[in-house]
Amino acid sequence: MERDVTQILSAATDSVDLINGVNDGSWDIANMEQSEINDMVQRNVDHLEIVLAYEEVIADDSDKTSYSDAISTGNAYIAAN
Repeated sequence: MERDVTQILSAATDSVDLINGVNDGSWDIANMEQSEINDMVQRNVDHLEIVLAYEEVIADDSDKTSYSDAISTGNAYIAAN
């Protein structure tokens, strides 16, 4: 089954927004323990890594810098917290 790259990257953008929001303090995490926040960020990092490995996404020539940057940001956030 062929996946729609636009839909895939749209869903991935949600993960980018979450990771960047947690990192910059704009995501509402007020009622969460740090371990829960780290787990949430890790799940989204994992999601982005999976998405970037899809053949359709690899073959697509759109700029994927924001996704790889969010992976780095998420990993750094977890390491620091």
